[in-house]
Amino acid sequence: MPVINYQNMTIIQRLFLLRTVAIIIQLLTVLIVYFVMSLQIALLPLMVVIIVESLFHILSILIFRQRDAGNVAIVLQLIADVIFLTVLLSLSGGATNAFVSLLLLPIVIAAVSLPASYLLFISFSAIASYSALLLTMPEHTMHHMDMSNHFIGMWANFLLSVIVVTFVVGAMARVITNRERAIALQREDQLKSEQLLALGVASAQVTHQVATPLANIQLLYEELAEDYPEHEAIIAMAQPLAACTNQLGYFRSLATSIRENKKTQLSVTELLEQLVDQMHFHFPEQALDIIQADSVHGSIISDAMLLPALLNLIQNAIRANEESQQQHITLTVSRINNTLSLQLRDFGAGIEANMSQAQREVLGEQMVVSKSGLGMAVFLSNSTFQRLGGKLKLINHSEQGCIALVTLPLLLDNKEDE
Repeated sequence: MPVINYQNMTIIQRLFLLRTVAIIIQLLTVLIVYFVMSLQIALLPLMVVIIVESLFHILSILIFRQRDAGNVAIVLQLIADVIFLTVLLSLSGGATNAFVSLLLLPIVIAAVSLPASYLLFISFSAIASYSALLLTMPEHTMHHMDMSNHFIGMWANFLLSVIVVTFVVGAMARVITNRERAIALQREDQLKSEQLLALGVASAQVTHQVATPLANIQLLYEELAEDYPEHEAIIAMAQPLAACTNQLGYFRSLATSIRENKKTQLSVTELLEQLVDQMHFHFPEQALDIIQADSVHGSIISDAMLLPALLNLIQNAIRANEESQQQHITLTVSRINNTLSLQLRDFGAGIEANMSQAQREVLGEQMVVSKSGLGMAVFLSNSTFQRLGGKLKLINHSEQGCIALVTLPLLLDNKEDE
């Protein structure tokens, strides 16, 4: 027997479930009142309204099975519930009907599901419906006592209940929603930290395991260099071995800096100079064009991972260029308020077309499986930017290539502040 998982339902699915139950209760109530209790009610008009409501309900289910429901769609569904309930009440006693307080249900649903502006709209609609039922109510007397004051009191009680639900329940629902959102973000951050920690541990292990074999190779090379100093193979090995040794030393100093959480101020000019030097050293076959409409002054907060994070993006851009046989990338530097904006553009094929929209949105936030890998470099780079108060966004250029937009907090010089 299938079990309804109410927790995993969307708002519109919960609304449809509640309306299904409401329609069944409405039908049973009308039939019991007419046939069992033998009370005189407008059976045919009531049945017509319930049938129309059922048809609207089935049509709504079919429509929103194929598409997502936004806030406007939910508001329209709740307004329809208010209208159907108002018509049913008007055919069965109006404001004197004991079930008139059911007009509170759409307000309660809106309070826990919709923003404040939509909640107010639903509340005013319910109040207007109750007021219309009260104003169109015929004069009633019971035991020779005028009951109009009693029904007006019921309306005032309904109005007070609406105010309480709108402002108290609505506020509590928003607090709970914000808290759940904060908890979800905290869980995402924790998962990201665990992934980064795992990558860091793996990198440290690899560095440690490579250090000993590299040291042995270096000793053998030095012995061979003494015996065969002019041999072509010995001469060819010198530069690669030196590069490996220097890179291993850089990794160790990088790990030490990260462990001690060292941060320094780095001027924008120095950052650009370092990027140009690294481009010339690592990628001499590619050209980096730096575009600055106005000279950007000031500094940024930097650590040992900032430059490698930017080089990761440059390396991705170069890889995209090589696939399209392009040989230059552009870096547009600008200042937006107190933020440094770096737009790195390649001239490749852009973000992979076979990626879904959901994958593109979380690219950089999570490791995303694609034809080119897991997106690990982008993930690590974005983690570095976020740790420094910045962020990374990847978008396709309108003509060709991809733009990696990096924003970092800019510390302005005194002269710049003035």
